Amino acid sequence: MVTDEKERLRRWRLVLGKESGAGMGDAGSGSGLQLAGSDLGMDSVLEALYDGERSAGLGKSSPNVTRWLGDIHTYFPTAAVQVMQKDALERLNLTQMLLEPEMLEMVEPDVHLVANLMSLSKVIPEKTRDTARQVVRKVVDELERRLANGLIQAVRGSLNRATRTYRPRPNEINWDRTIRANLKNYLPDRGTIIAERLVGHGHKRSSLRDIVLCVDQSGSMATSVVYAGIFGAVLATLRSISTRMVVFDTEVVDLSDDLQDPVDLLFGVQLGGGTDINRALAYCQQVITRPAQTILVLITDLYEGGNAKEMQRRAGELKASGAQVICLLALSDRGAPGFDQRNAALLASRDIPAFACTPELFPELMAAAIQRQDLAQWAARNDIFAVREEA
Repeated sequence: MVTDEKERLRRWRLVLGKESGAGMGDAGSGSGLQLAGSDLGMDSVLEALYDGERSAGLGKSSPNVTRWLGDIHTYFPTAAVQVMQKDALERLNLTQMLLEPEMLEMVEPDVHLVANLMSLSKVIPEKTRDTARQVVRKVVDELERRLANGLIQAVRGSLNRATRTYRPRPNEINWDRTIRANLKNYLPDRGTIIAERLVGHGHKRSSLRDIVLCVDQSGSMATSVVYAGIFGAVLATLRSISTRMVVFDTEVVDLSDDLQDPVDLLFGVQLGGGTDINRALAYCQQVITRPAQTILVLITDLYEGGNAKEMQRRAGELKASGAQVICLLALSDRGAPGFDQRNAALLASRDIPAFACTPELFPELMAAAIQRQDLAQWAARNDIFAVREEA
């Protein structure tokens, strides 16, 4: 029991910092708990980041930051390292961490780091640019490995179901599915199957659906932009899907030509600036040529800096044209996002669903959209809060 109590006090001491030491019998008190060995090093890196009374923190010199980055890798697991790096950037404004190749090589890559590199893309010095791209490539490859297969399978399966027909023309018969559907009608004496029901592939087209990802590139949407870029690149590999990637702040940029390389795409994004959703929707209206086959995914927190009334009107026009319009308030796993509730409720009144979505659920969302399921019900089945229209 004494050992358990010491371990409990040790952990609280590391969590609360040195100011709590006197009350726990810390070093110098002579009454018990003292940090030693690796605990001293762990306490030092935590103090440098989280001790609010410090005057200089990690300091401005590169050696101090480099040493700190090495230390957190020594004392903490990867998940904790990523959190501490993010906190260091926010609390200490350590942008120099990302402007020196030696430091960048020591940073644990994750989606938040990619977002920071995107925001600094225009000021990263030439000597660091290659290292930055390598870091982004590592994160993109890992996210693609984790997310791509699920998206491809979900989209292909939903397209097959959406386009299947049971009154096919002779050249549209899917013989494999037809035989499977009629196995109960097998005649052993004749060695044949009576095909009571024919299953067809449906009409063949160059693309069965047009998907437009229209993404707000304001700073608050940074991780959403990263995930959207990766999903857009994956969708672009499917010949049955025509994919377009549009990003916007107060200007609109079509990055569809960069979808073959998500790293190029992400470095083409300019995080920050204002937000003109109305202007972005106006551009989407121009490029959508087959509304009935189009899914428009608007990824934004809906804080409109342009004409909010016109934005709502354009969204309604897109919906009325036959396009499926979905508003994702966030495409990330960081919890409930902040968003303009009034604009979200007005979209809901136009039967345009607005909710946040995790990257893991995005493939299922796209499958449900392709099959024209009720997305409000889909959200409810997946315990996702969808904004409702104002009473």
